[in-house]
Amino acid sequence: MRGDDLQQDAMFSYVSPEQRVPADHPLRPIRRMVDEVLKGLSRRFDTLYSSTGRPSVAPEKLLRTLLLQVLYTVRSERLLLEQLDYNLLFRWFVGLNMDDPVWDATVFSKNRERLLKGEVAQAFFEQVLKLARQQDLLSDEHFTVDGTLIEAWAGQKSFQKKDTPSGDRPEDPGNPTVDFHGEKRSNQTHQSKTDPDARLYKKGPGKEAKLSYQGHVLMENRNGLVTATRLTPATGTAEREAALQMAQQRDGRDRHRVTLGADKAYDTRDFVRDLRELNVTPHVAQNTTNRCSAIDGRTTRHAGYDTSQRKRKRVEEIFGWIKTVGLMSKTRHRGRERVGWMFTFTAAVYNLVRIRNLGAVVS
Repeated sequence: MRGDDLQQDAMFSYVSPEQRVPADHPLRPIRRMVDEVLKGLSRRFDTLYSSTGRPSVAPEKLLRTLLLQVLYTVRSERLLLEQLDYNLLFRWFVGLNMDDPVWDATVFSKNRERLLKGEVAQAFFEQVLKLARQQDLLSDEHFTVDGTLIEAWAGQKSFQKKDTPSGDRPEDPGNPTVDFHGEKRSNQTHQSKTDPDARLYKKGPGKEAKLSYQGHVLMENRNGLVTATRLTPATGTAEREAALQMAQQRDGRDRHRVTLGADKAYDTRDFVRDLRELNVTPHVAQNTTNRCSAIDGRTTRHAGYDTSQRKRKRVEEIFGWIKTVGLMSKTRHRGRERVGWMFTFTAAVYNLVRIRNLGAVVS
């Protein structure tokens, strides 16, 4: 018998969002891990809020919402909140009931700034690492380091001479006519008016120069988890400088000799020497193009060197996920502090997905 196409709205629902989400949904293990991580951050959240006044948006809900934005590649925060209004899966993950109102986009952005000032992204990242360490998923002996370019949210027309008066208004503020052909432009003489922290940089000969940052990660080689992050201005030496900083800030229990894999860009005598002084064996790919490599037979003769060279390529999977799924190919934020906050938070979300895929989920 054919059913009736009734359109009458129901006034009540007796099925909760918890019941609507399938028991085997891939977000369920991530939600359990996130709840465990947020418990460890409760005291830090207390220091960010006043003990008086009206209750603000719960920081736990803010972070879960930002996590959904990364997982589902939602570029606009307004679109994210629109999804949160009618998407039952999103409401369940964030912790909103069926009738709870969704925040205004401006309120959401202002409350996110509070988390930025409290360095919550780094604390969240460390709690995720603690979770992975409890599951014995982290290697404390073999690591890989690499960096990637992150295009800044600034156009070429914004890259102007530093002494250019800011009060001059072009005939079309939205899309001014700028002719910089034949003009010699460099980071020493020019600066972006949109994002002053961004630097003009090109990846190699024949490549176009773009306003960019550089994101760096330290990966442990056992399961490919990110153990440290850095965001720096884009320069020719930023990769090696960030690698040394991350190698220096290892935990006390990791002060025994470790190996560090890297590509040919790290094959310099100064970098190799500095790593050895830090009790780190440099498993750096040899660069023998018209030069002599700083890595000799003392390192390459060991079987571990070849293993590190195979394992280090896994770091490209991290950058591929962060830049495509995590929306970091071209950042949505301006300023080194905000971009670095999102880069670290996105790396933490990647670790959560990786832990879930490894099947080691806190019950």
